[in-house]
Amino acid sequence: MRLPSKIVDLSMPLDNETLCDPDIMRPRIQYVTQRDNAGAMAGFFEGMRPADLPNGEGWAWEVITLTTHNGTHMDAPWHYHARDRNGKPMQTVDQLPLDWFFRPGVKLDFRDKPDGYIVQPADVEAELARIGHRLQPLDIVLVNTSASAYYGTAEYLDHGIGMGKEATLYLTRDHGVRVTGIDAWGWDAPFTFAREQYARDRDASKVWQGHWAGIEQPYCHMEKLLNLEQLPATGFLVSCFPWKIKAASAGFVRAVAMFD
Repeated sequence: MRLPSKIVDLSMPLDNETLCDPDIMRPRIQYVTQRDNAGAMAGFFEGMRPADLPNGEGWAWEVITLTTHNGTHMDAPWHYHARDRNGKPMQTVDQLPLDWFFRPGVKLDFRDKPDGYIVQPADVEAELARIGHRLQPLDIVLVNTSASAYYGTAEYLDHGIGMGKEATLYLTRDHGVRVTGIDAWGWDAPFTFAREQYARDRDASKVWQGHWAGIEQPYCHMEKLLNLEQLPATGFLVSCFPWKIKAASAGFVRAVAMFD
């Protein structure tokens, strides 16, 4: 088996410092050092003292408090709604087919679109024509926006575009895509812009329209990707298996792209 010559990490690290979530859902990591745990490790063995361990050190570990949507993660259909349009229960992350998550990738570059822009099917078609790609069922479609340029700053949450309902259905319902991803905080437009839209027309169906497109055609998407600008438009594989968390709305992902 020939291995790819290049692997690009598409996932962001999980830490206490980087600003990439609202305050109500920021992760907390407690680092327990080797010396902190020396007594606990020695306690497994009768007569052993912490000082008997190499340099008086046991094992290190971390205690993490977080949501399933912290860091780079895969949203499952259950995140969008309890049931699809036919009344069938939506899939949780542990119920998804594994063959969705290791597939050829396609990158749509929408960095030229202004923050808050809602992508439409015509935009997707134009970008596919530009890169010369014809979508295949189960292609993993990654959306490159300007948001990742603000990663690590307080502005990250307010930058990026939204994948509109019809653009999402163009990918999922019309072309058989089941996994997508974006380098912004969410698949939809930042809430800064969604609030403005809702204030204008009071139409709640628009504020999360890309997610709610999953009611009509269930699908998964990754959020908070990084390094999409390092990828070619096509010709790469994506590996993005989510954690198997029972009955969960999302799972953490170490997403990577592989190509020559």
